[in-house]
Amino acid sequence: MSNYTKIFQKSIYSIFLLLFLFSINGFSQIKSPVKWSYSVNQLNTETAELIITAKIDKGWHLYSQYMEEGGPIVTSFKFNKSKAYKLDGKTSEPKPNAEFDDMFKMTVKYFNTQAIFKQKIKILSDKVFTVNGSFEYMVCNDGSCIPFQDNVFEFKIKGNPNAKEITTVNDTASIASLSNKDNKDIYTNQSNLDTAKILINKETNNPLKVNSKPLYMIFLFAFIAGLLTLITPCVFPMIPMTISFFMKGNKTRKKGLQQAYFFGFSILMIFGGLGLLLTLLLGKDAMYIISTHWLPNLIFFFIFMVFALSFFGMFELTLPSSLINKSDQNADKGGYLGTFFVAFTTVLVSFSCTGPILGAALIELSSGSNNSMVFFISMMGFALGFAIPFTLLAMFPSVLNRLKSGSWLNTVKIVFGFLEIALGLKFLSMADLGANWGLLDRETFLSLWIVVFALLGFYLLGKLKFKGDNELEKISVQRLMLSIVTFSFVIYMIPGLWGAPLKVLSGYVPPLTTQDFDINKLIVENGGKTSHVSDLGERKYTDILHLPTGFEGFFDLNEAKAYAKKVNKPIFVDFTGKTCANCREMEANVWNAPEVKKILTENYVIVALYADANFIELAENEWVTTKEGKVIKRLGSKNLNYQITRFNMNAQPYYVLMDWNENVLTKENKAYDKTVDNFVKFLNEGLEVFKKQGK
Repeated sequence: MSNYTKIFQKSIYSIFLLLFLFSINGFSQIKSPVKWSYSVNQLNTETAELIITAKIDKGWHLYSQYMEEGGPIVTSFKFNKSKAYKLDGKTSEPKPNAEFDDMFKMTVKYFNTQAIFKQKIKILSDKVFTVNGSFEYMVCNDGSCIPFQDNVFEFKIKGNPNAKEITTVNDTASIASLSNKDNKDIYTNQSNLDTAKILINKETNNPLKVNSKPLYMIFLFAFIAGLLTLITPCVFPMIPMTISFFMKGNKTRKKGLQQAYFFGFSILMIFGGLGLLLTLLLGKDAMYIISTHWLPNLIFFFIFMVFALSFFGMFELTLPSSLINKSDQNADKGGYLGTFFVAFTTVLVSFSCTGPILGAALIELSSGSNNSMVFFISMMGFALGFAIPFTLLAMFPSVLNRLKSGSWLNTVKIVFGFLEIALGLKFLSMADLGANWGLLDRETFLSLWIVVFALLGFYLLGKLKFKGDNELEKISVQRLMLSIVTFSFVIYMIPGLWGAPLKVLSGYVPPLTTQDFDINKLIVENGGKTSHVSDLGERKYTDILHLPTGFEGFFDLNEAKAYAKKVNKPIFVDFTGKTCANCREMEANVWNAPEVKKILTENYVIVALYADANFIELAENEWVTTKEGKVIKRLGSKNLNYQITRFNMNAQPYYVLMDWNENVLTKENKAYDKTVDNFVKFLNEGLEVFKKQGK
């Protein structure tokens, strides 16, 4: 059908509607088949939810907000602009019915009986104010349609006592220099950076969160974060793979440096390009999907195993000769294409740790950041910081290769092979936890590591030999020291088979909750539970999800809120994940510190919201519809969506202190921080605010 035909049909249809309306007004007044009501859900002092409910008479259809053009008039809401509030996302609606309509010759989306529309707003005023607006809609039955326009609504909203509007700041430099203490929020006009509205703390008069930081500061912070990822559990395993690759072949110094520079440049480009591509394909939580889903982690495991077997001499990793010749006629074996492959593998595997950080930049951008360059600047800064250490590592072997090659190079390769197996098992564990297979529990994992590192120790002592090794007539001091360290590490791991915490390895090994035999757990259970958790009763997901040994709590926020109200205690919200290595480190090193454990178990109601528990399907009445219209049906996605929409954060661990009305109790929430004193201060601050509320 041509566009002209569609326009003609639409015009005829509009004329028909006007005639129909005139006929209605001429003969009688018809009551609307839809009854509208309005209410407000005050989520907290900073956020409110405007609820518009439509009760639809039997036999009539009310149409969705989101349909193609050329059909019935869609339901649409217009909110009048005001300095007292800001819209937070689009107006949500329940999942509509959908079917092909012969009258409109298209698939229409509609509601029967009832439709509830919700619009979140950010409260920017400390005084009571009203939200006004209008809406239009159309209702149809089997024989006729009625459009309604210029309907109005009004909501009364409580002000935010902790914020007030202040005058315009006419100097962006002064904005950038404002104190970051007590950061909360700032809104900047993109078209005029000379003006900005700032929310300030009413009591302390300190400026809150400044989103208009200079771009060079954003780049610097991202660069530092990229450097620090080198020591994370999922990036560190790439070091031996990188060094081993660049130690291959007889490269000249010039050629080695060229490949090292190309390697760093490839990381930079792949990081930005792949990150952006995945985001466009999978959405702004793409990085989180890559880092937690079982399939990518399983692929990473196989990659590490292939490299390990290659290091042991089973086969040589090379690209097809025809491909090598086409890509680089003058390059060494593997050429630049091989270098690119290693860079690509490094970036892909690193997403297990770097993905959530990049995802946070995406969320910041989508939530209304003042500059469209924020994502690009932060990603490039992060990628550069990430690439520099690996580039230096790539340059270092180019110097080593100038030395006389010998058996020691083969020894380095074999040692890296053992490390690849051990660290590859970490990714298999991530896949196992993410899919909830229950195949690689803590004892099994530790048993494998004990065997791998014991064999490494025997190899260093010359008791094992591989292809390319020379006869070892005597043990060098270096080999002896490395073997001592290796066997000491083996002995350190052995008590873990019976439940020793192994804090040093908490980010690598599966959590203690997967341990079949845990002496500490038996002691706690036989010693009885503390009084504040003795009446928790039946709780959701306790057969699948667990808190660290010695802690009891909930895995559903609504259950935790109800219990917190009953016992008059604040809530400790733990955004965590089964595959979250940093979460395990926090639990082992911070939660179990005596002063922290005492406060958590005696003064807080704990709720662990697993953001990657997508193996748990929700009941239909617990499904959530996002502002983009996506229906969330799994627990992990629901918890992650709540963390993103409520706190603008998608990385774990993330800790929030709130009361049972979801009012946040601290100025800043807590992320990964292994300083016990900081965590104690954080918990005590929440307790003090809760007590002042007098609940």
